[in-house]
Amino acid sequence: MRGYVLFLRRRHAARLLGGTLLGRLPNGMGMLAVVLHVRADGGGYPLAGTLSALLGLATAAGQPVLGRAMDRYGQGRVLLPAACLSAAGFVLLALAGADPLPLAIAAVVLAGFATPPLEAGLRALWPDVLDGPEQVDAAYALDAAAQEIIFTVGPLFVVAAAALNTESALVLTGALGIAGTLVVALSGPSRRWRGEPRAADWAGPLRSPGLRVLLISLACAGIALGVYAVAVVAYAERLGSDGASGLLLACMAGGALLGGLVYGARRWAGEPHRRLPWLLAALAIGYAPLVLAPGLGAMSVLAFLSGLFLAPVLACSFSLVDRLAPVGTVTEAFAWVVAAVGAGGAAGSAIAGFGQELGGVPGAFAGAGAGGALALVLCLLGARSLRPVRPALFAEPAEVRPSC
Repeated sequence: MRGYVLFLRRRHAARLLGGTLLGRLPNGMGMLAVVLHVRADGGGYPLAGTLSALLGLATAAGQPVLGRAMDRYGQGRVLLPAACLSAAGFVLLALAGADPLPLAIAAVVLAGFATPPLEAGLRALWPDVLDGPEQVDAAYALDAAAQEIIFTVGPLFVVAAAALNTESALVLTGALGIAGTLVVALSGPSRRWRGEPRAADWAGPLRSPGLRVLLISLACAGIALGVYAVAVVAYAERLGSDGASGLLLACMAGGALLGGLVYGARRWAGEPHRRLPWLLAALAIGYAPLVLAPGLGAMSVLAFLSGLFLAPVLACSFSLVDRLAPVGTVTEAFAWVVAAVGAGGAAGSAIAGFGQELGGVPGAFAGAGAGGALALVLCLLGARSLRPVRPALFAEPAEVRPSC
């Protein structure tokens, strides 16, 4: 745990992490808030689901664009305007409702596409804020583990606000995004940060073969996450328990939180590109037994185990992005990670729906194991390209090899 202690003692570290988590709460609130508002406005589930999915896809599409802008112009010029535009989209939907439909579509696209890339921006800041690889590794692991808070606390805020009215839930979603962005964007490290000069290339970080392999693998891992989110709802319906889906989501989140904290608490021997396939293998193995869909007690244990290696996979991937991204593209590269996982999650939601139609609850969960296995296979096929082309962020003593 020494790495966490050193990390939290660093000036700005706690503020940046806390502000980023606050500003990213809309990621765990927006889709649910849209569904509740459309339903309250008289829209059906197909329309509510479509607008919610559109919000997620627009968010995934906007992250690399805004990440590239941050690499070029700095964080302050991008984060605050983006947060305000995203909040305006949520307010517009709250005022207009689902009818007229073109206006509702425009509102959710604006709210999603303009979502400030706080996650990518934070990871670009860590090397400037922290002292060495141990603290950076701890920051990546704590960041990956803390993401589970967003998707646990966020929906609770939506439900509480919607008890007043669904418009309040949408306005709160936008307001929290602005509040967290202000905490980060007004900090010294964010105001001073500037991206390195970059080559004039439209592909940006995607010209790195290793980064492309990593993104495709993470998209497949995202498929598993999207499948799981839908499959637990089908499981709860079969069980006749409204609270079962929330319990299973919380169990997986708890496993991811614990796994991330344990992973970041120690130094790991070996290079991260050699460690990632093992972590992906463990993640795929954790998802596979979910297809059994046993009773709630056993299923809760399986759900917890399925989350254990999620945060370690993300933390190790973050370390690889630092080394694989071409100079001057680090924020955009991290934004592509967010986009890849998000796009995979959207695809996984659809896959789970088809799986449930074909094979019931086991069929819905089957996509999670398949997504994890595919992520591993693609990582192994592209393993040679994952070898870093850039040196580690910090020099290490000769006897210590860089770690994730």
